[in-house]
Amino acid sequence: MTIQVTVPQLGESVMEATVGKWLVQPGERVEKGQPLVEILTDKADTEVVAPAAGVLVQVLRAEDETVTPGDVIAEIDESASAEAPSPKPGPAAAAPASSGGDGEDPVASPAVRQLARELGVDLAGVRGSGKGGRITADDVRALAKQPAEAESAPSSTGAASPAPAPGAPAAEAPRRAVPPPAEQTRPMWMPPTGPMGAFRLPPYVAREGDEVVPFTRRRRIIADHMLYSKRVSPEVVTFAECDLHRTWRLREQHKAAAKRDGLSLSFTAFAAAATAKALKEFPNLNARVLEDAFVRLREVNLGIAVDTEQGLVVPVVRHADELTVRGISRAIDELAQRARSGELTPDDLADKTFTLSNPGRRGNLVGGAIISQPNVGILRMGTIKKRPVVVERDGDEHIAIHPVMYMALTYDHRIVDGVEANGFLYRVVEILEQADFEL
Repeated sequence: MTIQVTVPQLGESVMEATVGKWLVQPGERVEKGQPLVEILTDKADTEVVAPAAGVLVQVLRAEDETVTPGDVIAEIDESASAEAPSPKPGPAAAAPASSGGDGEDPVASPAVRQLARELGVDLAGVRGSGKGGRITADDVRALAKQPAEAESAPSSTGAASPAPAPGAPAAEAPRRAVPPPAEQTRPMWMPPTGPMGAFRLPPYVAREGDEVVPFTRRRRIIADHMLYSKRVSPEVVTFAECDLHRTWRLREQHKAAAKRDGLSLSFTAFAAAATAKALKEFPNLNARVLEDAFVRLREVNLGIAVDTEQGLVVPVVRHADELTVRGISRAIDELAQRARSGELTPDDLADKTFTLSNPGRRGNLVGGAIISQPNVGILRMGTIKKRPVVVERDGDEHIAIHPVMYMALTYDHRIVDGVEANGFLYRVVEILEQADFEL
């Protein structure tokens, strides 16, 4: 019996994905639940596993092809015997795509578009060799080679082309997808190397002991995202000092009971609860910018930055304004654990409306963060240190030792003014200093 392998539902916000590396070749025996192929999206990567044991008899989608949930990508025969693997199908053996100049938006997957940016290939007007004119990775690589090959290839006679006669119109150059000038061919996340006034960027000269570390796919996505955010958002950073004495005492009172329930009850959870509450009172911070308007978002979905071995990810605590501190703590713990084990789904990373970042165990005093698009704000916690502070008691002022944290709010000045941003940050600090929480 032949079993079809289909692309699973990758999340409510994910409509298409890219076929990554095939982990099994046609003709090989697979067991039920064995990973068959990597599926890549802009949010997270996942593996499609075998729905049954048998032999992978056919691969229907090649690497770099775009797929949608429900697409059949392979077939498994439960009764077949393993045999020598047959060649894995690739893109159609068509001539490299050429520029059609029809002005249509090029049909290409996110992975192929990324490759085109890296190789400096302009996809505008290109009709690819894939199904329905879709541009494949092979098309992009072929187009990237065209200019160099054309310039280095000698003419059939070995002589230079004759110059046009005086007064005669110059012959029109053949149309082809030529990369833009050298400076524009570099990925957007790389610094320019060309002239910038009097400054010249010195070239890298390899020295013994240097280690060149290639960008991973996640690091490329992070780099693109961060540079895009810096280009589109006029960012402003404002800072505040927060005395955590009362929140510290509240946490100490409930920490042991929370631990028995498997919760860490971290200060990040308290900061997240304060942020969610303040966002309901300052809705312009819980928004996104459109072309000629902005949207105040009804849901408060907090993105919590988590550091992993593969890089930073921002899973989302949904409806954070409806959760208690314990509920937020449980959600953060679960998301962080799944992030570090590589088990996040695209839905875990989708629909954040505001971002909270903490410095980790080896944090620093204070620092501003880059806005995570399409949010209009990100709040970064500083490290918590015990410091001398002035407190009032019975009408007198005293010096006391309290845990203090600095917080930095980065906001998008296109829709958030300083007065509103300062009011929001003041409210977050006020909630934390008064320990105004529902546990």
